[in-house]
Amino acid sequence: MSNIRCLRTYRVPDRPSLIWLELETNDGLIGLGETFRGAVSVETCLHEELAPWLLGRDARQIEGISRHLLSPYVGYNSSGVEVRAASAVDIALWDLAGQRQGIPIHEALGGAARASVPVYNTCAGYSFNTSGKRRDIGADDASQGPYDDQVAFMRDAGALARSLLDEGYKAMKIWPFDIYAPASQGQLISLPDLEKGLEPFRKIRDAVGNRIEVMCELHSLFGNHSALRICQALEEYQVFWVEDPLCKMDDAASLSDLRRRTRVQICGSETLGGLRPFRDLLAADALDVVMLDLAWCGGFTEGRKIAALAQAYNRPLAPHDCTGPVTLMAGLQMALHAPTAIYQEVVRATLATWYRDIVTDLPVIQAGMALSTTKSGLGTRLADSFKQRADLVVRETR
Repeated sequence: MSNIRCLRTYRVPDRPSLIWLELETNDGLIGLGETFRGAVSVETCLHEELAPWLLGRDARQIEGISRHLLSPYVGYNSSGVEVRAASAVDIALWDLAGQRQGIPIHEALGGAARASVPVYNTCAGYSFNTSGKRRDIGADDASQGPYDDQVAFMRDAGALARSLLDEGYKAMKIWPFDIYAPASQGQLISLPDLEKGLEPFRKIRDAVGNRIEVMCELHSLFGNHSALRICQALEEYQVFWVEDPLCKMDDAASLSDLRRRTRVQICGSETLGGLRPFRDLLAADALDVVMLDLAWCGGFTEGRKIAALAQAYNRPLAPHDCTGPVTLMAGLQMALHAPTAIYQEVVRATLATWYRDIVTDLPVIQAGMALSTTKSGLGTRLADSFKQRADLVVRETR
């Protein structure tokens, strides 16, 4: 037996959106999970709602636990607090499963489909929204360091593209249209604003030609009319995909209509929880690329089913991470395993700085590829120095 005997969570004031979870079993193993957004609410859900049911359960019964935690009574078909809490639990359970067998999670899932995974750099800088505040910037904002790529893509996206190519990255993601959404709640984008939003893509192509792939993120900020205008304007720049273009990414009819009216590829969506929204979008022919976030969608148990669905519809898969180091390691495990995975998202600024302060191991990236992991389970754990932080908020339920 491998019964759960302790549920422990960690939070830190400087990353208020993030929460880390450890599940300890009576055979001496500790599984690690993580989720993002509403950390205090997730903490309450984990300890007061889930822990009384989880404690004493056999950690090997992952599918049964997942089905209970994603029951239709709470958090159904969305990435709300309950689903985020369940996602953290599920990631920790799979970490335990890999550790028990002495193999990485991608092997526990059925084995690797590839030895390494291409990565793209999301140009988010050092904090983006992990500080609890969304950071919308312009070209005149002060840079917080050499990898403050969110300032860089607004200031000189061509120079940024050259910098990424020099480090071996062959793909990048930017979001220069976000600052124009608030004025109309995303329902209108003027021609002058459209031209200003296109400028970074123009600079990239002028600077490096087609030597780098460019993704455009729209962060679910736009209505159908403005999203279509942006997508059609981006066609000449050969963007790899436009991500989360519409306000509601579970709106299969609107996404399908948008996809039929533009030549750019539509990617979605990190914001969705559970299997069924992806089924509905794929059945409606509304997506070109399937993106999922394992810390939001229900963990590996739901994630592997979404990956299988993407395979059934012959759609590529791209795990999301712009949040935390455990989610990144989980996404890499899925990208190594899933047959149609094409990219793992990374943020070079966080890889070079505070991710290293949280966990013991991070992906090894060489020439734009994340190499396969070899350690058991997730392949990482919370660093001892992190656990010794004076400002660490720890809560434990036994």
